[in-house]
Amino acid sequence: MFAAVIDRRYSRKMIVRARIVVTMDGKAIEDGAVRVTGNRIVEAGKFSAFASDNNEIIDLGESVLLPGLINAHCHLDYTCLRGKIPRQKSFTNWIRVINAEKAKLTAEDYVTSINAGFAEAQRFGTTTIANLTAFPELIAKINPPIRPWWFAELIDVREPERANEMVESATDSLKRTENWGLAPHAPFTASENLSRDCQEIALRENILLTTHLAESCEEMEMFRDASGPLYQFLKEIGREMTDCGYDTPLRRFLRRLGDASLGGWIVAHLNELSESDFDLLREIRHKFSIAHCPRSHAYFGHVAFQFERLQRLGFNVCLGTDSLASNDDLSLFAEMRAFQKQFPKVPAERILEMVTINPAHALRQENELGRIERGFLADMIALPFTTSENVYQTILNFVGKVPWFMLHGRTVAID
Repeated sequence: MFAAVIDRRYSRKMIVRARIVVTMDGKAIEDGAVRVTGNRIVEAGKFSAFASDNNEIIDLGESVLLPGLINAHCHLDYTCLRGKIPRQKSFTNWIRVINAEKAKLTAEDYVTSINAGFAEAQRFGTTTIANLTAFPELIAKINPPIRPWWFAELIDVREPERANEMVESATDSLKRTENWGLAPHAPFTASENLSRDCQEIALRENILLTTHLAESCEEMEMFRDASGPLYQFLKEIGREMTDCGYDTPLRRFLRRLGDASLGGWIVAHLNELSESDFDLLREIRHKFSIAHCPRSHAYFGHVAFQFERLQRLGFNVCLGTDSLASNDDLSLFAEMRAFQKQFPKVPAERILEMVTINPAHALRQENELGRIERGFLADMIALPFTTSENVYQTILNFVGKVPWFMLHGRTVAID
């Protein structure tokens, strides 16, 4: 659990100095420093302008200091499935294979997997992670080394009559955590009743919601055309298919929920969009956030992500790693590089915002996380800086374990 204010039992005062401090407000401060008291940033500026006031000084030397990274979409449940699922010919085949692999796992396997995922994310400089778990009852057995946002992933495709029970049970488990939300998995696996139950609880408890939407061409075929491998697969397992044959996935999603409360949603993927979908997105008043996972996107061979169009329409686009059932590791640096390869005209500084400022906004933490600024939580990482290259490009190019890590005002040794 992480306190929202300074823990008076821990009021350490320090000045952290680095060759460059990247604050994420447009400034890269040469010979910079950050003053930290307890778990909060007090000020950032030139080291030479700081009075020590008997503060402890941590000199990081030739380093760049920046905010801790924020992963907007991840499934740590499946850390143990790294490398176990070869690329499939279709998204539906992948669903079949991952279901078979999941059937082999015990509760203990999932606890081990989630703990391993948290440790790996930390090694790659992630300080906050939006994690979807199918097993919220296991959260009590987890001791995260970074700040988690727990989302209970809910699927009632085989038993829609249990929708309300599932949502209430997940809510009971999640309320014991500080930061939580609900995740009706996708329109093809979560019933309309389940999605509405989640929406009602979100409004009542003022929590966030996330879902997978318009991820694959097979999802588009299912909802728009009532055909394709995903349609056939779900029909075979007993899903009611009367909602298929006339809507795109996006339109189906909006029919269920309307526009008024979309600002509390983080939508993962949003790859398959028709021109009429873009017309609809243009008219939406309450813009949701979008989590794009570049390397998982490439693994599945999805159609090109429409970043420029979505950004122009005012959507807040963030990056995530998805799960290791469709990715190699949990490095957001690798995700930024993959995004840059896909969108080379986007400046490196803007890409860095997609793992700092933008996901902080998506999590309603824009005044707490994602920047080095007075009053913000002291979540920071440092990377070597021994080049004349653009500092933002240096950050994107970083490979390996982050050598210095601060969470909540405490320096952390990373295994």
